[in-house]
Amino acid sequence: MDDVEKAILISFDESGAIDSELKSQAVNFCQKIKENPSICSLCIEKLCFCKLVQVQFWCLQALHEVIRVKYGSMSLEEKNFIRKSIFSMACFEGIDDKMCAVLDSPAFIKNKLSQVLVTLIYFEYPLIWSSVFVDFLPHLSKGAAVIDMFSRILNALDDELVSVDYPRTAVEVAVAARVKDAMRCQCVPQIVRAWYDIVSMYRNSDPEICATVLDCMRRYVSWIDIGLIANDAFIPLLFELMLADGLSEQLRAAAAGCVLAVVSKRMDAQSKLSLLKSLQISRVFGLVSDDNDSELVSGIAALITGYAVEVLECSKRVNSEDAKVVSTELLDEVLPTVFYVMQNCEMDAAFSVVQFLSGYVATMKTLSPLQENKMLHISQILEVIFTQIRYDPMYRNNLDILDKIGVEEENRMSEFRKDLFVLLRNVGRVSPEVTRIFIRNSLASAITSSSDKNVEEVEAALSLLYALGESMNDEAMKVGNGLLSELVTNLLSTRFPCHSNRVVALVYLETIARYMKFNQENVQYVPLVLAAFLDERGIHHPNIYVSHRASYLFMRVVKLLKSKLVPFIETILQSLQDVVSRFTSMSFVSKEPTGSEDGAHIFEAIGLLIGMEDVPLEKQSDYLSSLLTPLCQQVEVTLMNSKVLNPEESTIQIANIQQIIVAINALSKGFSERLVTSSRPAIGHMFKQTLDVLLQILVVFPKVEPLRTKVLSFVHRMVDTLGASVFPYLPKALEQLLAESEPKEMVGFLLLLNQLMCKFSTLVRDILEEVFPTIAGRVFSVIQRVADSSGPEINTEEIRELRELQKTLYTFLHVIATHDLSSVFLSPRSRDYLNSIMQLLLHSSCHHKDTVIRKACVQIFVKLIKDWCASSSGEEKVPGFKNFIIETFATNCCLYSVLDKSFDFRDANTLVLFGEIVLAQKVMYEKFGDDFLVHFVSKGFPSVHCPQNLAEQYCQKLKDSDMKALRSFYQSLLEHLRHQQNGSLVFR
Repeated sequence: MDDVEKAILISFDESGAIDSELKSQAVNFCQKIKENPSICSLCIEKLCFCKLVQVQFWCLQALHEVIRVKYGSMSLEEKNFIRKSIFSMACFEGIDDKMCAVLDSPAFIKNKLSQVLVTLIYFEYPLIWSSVFVDFLPHLSKGAAVIDMFSRILNALDDELVSVDYPRTAVEVAVAARVKDAMRCQCVPQIVRAWYDIVSMYRNSDPEICATVLDCMRRYVSWIDIGLIANDAFIPLLFELMLADGLSEQLRAAAAGCVLAVVSKRMDAQSKLSLLKSLQISRVFGLVSDDNDSELVSGIAALITGYAVEVLECSKRVNSEDAKVVSTELLDEVLPTVFYVMQNCEMDAAFSVVQFLSGYVATMKTLSPLQENKMLHISQILEVIFTQIRYDPMYRNNLDILDKIGVEEENRMSEFRKDLFVLLRNVGRVSPEVTRIFIRNSLASAITSSSDKNVEEVEAALSLLYALGESMNDEAMKVGNGLLSELVTNLLSTRFPCHSNRVVALVYLETIARYMKFNQENVQYVPLVLAAFLDERGIHHPNIYVSHRASYLFMRVVKLLKSKLVPFIETILQSLQDVVSRFTSMSFVSKEPTGSEDGAHIFEAIGLLIGMEDVPLEKQSDYLSSLLTPLCQQVEVTLMNSKVLNPEESTIQIANIQQIIVAINALSKGFSERLVTSSRPAIGHMFKQTLDVLLQILVVFPKVEPLRTKVLSFVHRMVDTLGASVFPYLPKALEQLLAESEPKEMVGFLLLLNQLMCKFSTLVRDILEEVFPTIAGRVFSVIQRVADSSGPEINTEEIRELRELQKTLYTFLHVIATHDLSSVFLSPRSRDYLNSIMQLLLHSSCHHKDTVIRKACVQIFVKLIKDWCASSSGEEKVPGFKNFIIETFATNCCLYSVLDKSFDFRDANTLVLFGEIVLAQKVMYEKFGDDFLVHFVSKGFPSVHCPQNLAEQYCQKLKDSDMKALRSFYQSLLEHLRHQQNGSLVFR
């Protein structure tokens, strides 16, 4: 072993026994050898004498790299030597009378050799080395080793150059076209003949080499003359191989692959149809009913489904009636086997079940009525859908406890089912009656099936019923004719043995909710609906995921059925007593607080039920009192004992109070403002008392942010519920909420004020005047940090919160201005902040990145001008404001900012902002007259070099009453000025 061989072995070592320094030296040594001018001779010599596979692989890899990179600079003599040597190795010939046994090496060495030869073909065929394929054919008589090598070369040619399955450069595409054209003219018929002879000769003695040859041939069918394969010699041979019991499965599957390639060959529809008919494909149908996991069955299944796809495609493209009849006959012949394959065999990845079946169903949309065989096909398609959507029983436990594997399987199946349910809806439109009968029978069958399949079958049958409901409009569901009525009543009255399973229980409840419009019209089924949600199938289900979802769905059911449930209120409340008591019981304190989500939904459902005017006042009061009183008592007890609680107890009690607030909040959603303030003020009084209790939380726990957020949410709720009668509670609530608020909480506080202003307008002026100075002082000091922030820290959570606060502030100021409350800015305590507000609005109206905020700021200015400025001769309400608007706002916002190239007239939001800016000019002219116009035209326009004639036209347009004409003219004026300046003017 010489140094080169030693270095190669060391460089390939993966055992870890070699010193890393030594290995690095070996790799560098090998790399230097590649740069040797005689590297090709060295590699070929090693390939002839050395049997170490590492050395052989390294040499072939080096040859491949050298040819690929340096072919253009090689001498003619060197090219001839490499060509002759590589070809001799591939043909099992000697080189200079020395036998080279590369073909005795492992498969990966032979694959590398074929890759080297294909690289030569890339550069030299057909112009330099035109006879490469023809010269190889006589050597095939040497036996399996050379036949195998020839197949590897053709496979490598397909992989490296010809196949369209891989991305290619334009140069590679051109070379591939050159190679294919030359092969078609020169050697393809001879190669096909060789394939036929080899398979015929070796089918019994060496089925493995025959399979190799057929797998190779399959790749070439798509671009060679189809007549070379689809003829009276080759097609019978391929079918003979597929149908021969005694042959290896590998060979029979390879034959099926070749026939599939023939079937998939692109050609005109009429020729394709004739070819498909001539195949007599029904001969192989029987082969898929044996061992469904075998290689042969997979191959035959792929052939049958591929054949069906092509027949269906032909049926869409042929025009003559005769051809349509033929395609229909072929499709009817193959479909039963296709349906069997879809349900029982491993599907080929290239075949889309849904795509094929959707295409076939689409052909039936125009057929009315459907023939008997089409109805049978519809049933079989439904059977396929039913089979495909079933969960694998191996995941049953994972899905029930919903561990990581269960979550992944549920997500995968949810995605997988989407297209199948679309197909189901299409089938339902083509044949609604057959679809409903199938679902009814599936449900009946699933209920009685063996327990080992029961869960998956019931879940799939219920999922079909749910999906069917998704495709029905409200009217059809309300009417509930025929089978639909039977389906829904069966659903409501059935107790499934596997109801304890999570996936079954969930889809059962979802399906009942889906068909609730039917129950809305058929109130005789309401007791069955209530039982399903209130017993162990729903809210009392042992699985927490089911009970939570049942709570939410029950709340939706109550919203829909509402007054129809009045006779059942007592029953419902009795059934929910244990759930409610977890919140109302004094022993509620627990180290594991109940999830507030299901509690919120239950209390909202109860609120919707007892909050109806159909409920007598006395009963309504009793119901509400039985809930609010114990909940408020718990809060009061906790607040009284707050100072003696240790940290762990305090955490638990705070969590419990949060849940109580959520429960009360949800409960109140069922009570309208009219009911609690006008028709039944006693109910309103109960909510006021509750509000009084909950506001104490802000006093006792002033710094507990989650509690403050929950109380704020409840105040929002009470503003909607109690209306103006909430006013006496607002000063205290606002004072406490404002006392400790951080930027994130301030956002919520401003939203509450926005709600109050939008609901009560000027009635909240006194309250607003009281809190505005505190808000302004606090907000302006913190949002300055946003303006000052730059660098990598600008995306911190704190800065994001401040930006949200800033955005909410603009909305707050806008609501003040647009609800006749601008006098708040002028109150004695707020006036100190007036300049800061004006500067913020001015800067934002000109420069803010968000055009929606810029528009809001312009609208605020327009409203302030209308509120604070009388006609041009009147006395100034706000000294200096008029001058500020004319001299600063008008020129900066209405001229300079819109001339900036960042103001994009192609953007829809920018156009809306532009409309507001034009309106602002109109309002300024109406309020200030020539004072505005003279300054804007004589000071503003000259600074941007506006021509005199355009300035005069602007004045005229402004004086006219046509806003649309003014807007259009002003836009063209700005575009003219931009073009004139060509970006040379830097605007202020």
